[in-house]
Amino acid sequence: MTERPHLAVIGAGPAGLAATLAAARHGLRVTLIDAAPEAGGQFHRQPATAAGARRPRTPHHGRRAWERLRAGLDRHLAAGHVTHLRDHHVWFVQRRPDGFTAHALLGPEQERPVEVRADGVLLATGGYEKVLPFPGWTLPGVVAAGGAQAMLKGGLVLPGRTVVVAGTGPLLLPVATGLAAAGDRVAALVESADPRALVRRPPPLAAHPAKLAEAARYAAGLLRHRVRTLARHTVVEAHGDERLTAVTVAALDAAGQVRPDTRRRIDCDTLAVGHGMLPHTDLAQGLGCRVDGVAVHADDEQRTDVPGVWAAGETTGIGGAALALAEGHIAGRSAAARLSGAVPEPLGWAAAAGRRAGLRRFAAALDGIYAPPAHWAELVTDGTVVCRCEEVTGGAVRRAVTELGAGDVRTVKLLTRAGMGWCQGRMCGTAVAGLAGCPETAARGPFARPVPLGVLARAGHDEERRDDHPEDQDAHPDERYDAQ
Repeated sequence: MTERPHLAVIGAGPAGLAATLAAARHGLRVTLIDAAPEAGGQFHRQPATAAGARRPRTPHHGRRAWERLRAGLDRHLAAGHVTHLRDHHVWFVQRRPDGFTAHALLGPEQERPVEVRADGVLLATGGYEKVLPFPGWTLPGVVAAGGAQAMLKGGLVLPGRTVVVAGTGPLLLPVATGLAAAGDRVAALVESADPRALVRRPPPLAAHPAKLAEAARYAAGLLRHRVRTLARHTVVEAHGDERLTAVTVAALDAAGQVRPDTRRRIDCDTLAVGHGMLPHTDLAQGLGCRVDGVAVHADDEQRTDVPGVWAAGETTGIGGAALALAEGHIAGRSAAARLSGAVPEPLGWAAAAGRRAGLRRFAAALDGIYAPPAHWAELVTDGTVVCRCEEVTGGAVRRAVTELGAGDVRTVKLLTRAGMGWCQGRMCGTAVAGLAGCPETAARGPFARPVPLGVLARAGHDEERRDDHPEDQDAHPDERYDAQ
């Protein structure tokens, strides 16, 4: 088993699981590294073991696909083809002359360093939510739409009693219906997109009737639970002193501007808001992979431009679980062939490539429909906090441009500290770019997550020790997985 080429797959969502199964099935030894306690990612998130639910009454998408992935993973784990490292938070992937080392922190406290050495790396790190600021968005009770869904799926917890779901994107439908089915009172679903735009893009949408049927089921669920849907509307302000008590919504005109005299107030204790997704690119950028806009570039085999590194799923562009499965299968097959020294046979993934092409067209059509309102930045007042970590306001960002001459996001960051905090611009980067009138780019930092200084110091010390004393390279077998 140890003579097989070793692939490290980072991320155990649909793309990572599909890649793991394909690579293991075609001869690779795979270490699947994931930050969650169980495989599945956000899409197939399972209830936490501590919740003790035998049959939780919460919506889980693609249950049959999940069961197939879970069964396949269990088979390869039992056969010793795959090692699954749970609760491992990868913060950096290091290129070495003989391969790669994934540096991770183990456990919920993320204190114990772990190294995984491999011949190749497959990045399936998924995406994260984009939330645009507005007055009051920092109040307790305002949560990301995906965060509300994670609370429901993973913790079997309702985020509040009376919820408004708002923003734009396909995610809002399952969030609203899931919360309503679990017992929340969903006061309104506020969608800034125009549903009539679906009719104007029939070819790519009609090619996927299953997805249209899924949307119809969500719509029926909203009707069944009497959820009011406000299309072409947006949240303009959240109200409350110590926590959220209400939101004000308003209608949008065809240009995406708030229509006069359309504002209305909706009482609620929770606002679940989201404006789409952004790819996680931190590890790819740390490796030097090419990033086009906000997504990692990958070729027809899902290879990046760094030899030995593949990428699949949302990290190469937001497209949903079905697309992630297709890309993961192709990436796993390609990695198995390339790391074994063989020439990949495209016919082996022809069906997946066909699905990938169609699903990418479908995702592009949805991107055109579910774009945030064109004039969202006009709702951000000078006193609205844009960067929560550093408490930088919209006014500070605007002054950096108009008074200090900043012409790009990096200069705004240097002048205002926006993006210098804990999240390193992952949360505020889109808002800062929009307010500054700059193109949106992927947030970039030296590491994928905050790392204790002690871990960095120890990592450097261990590297020096291994270089000076190669006979001691296996001194910490509990913390290294290159020989499993």
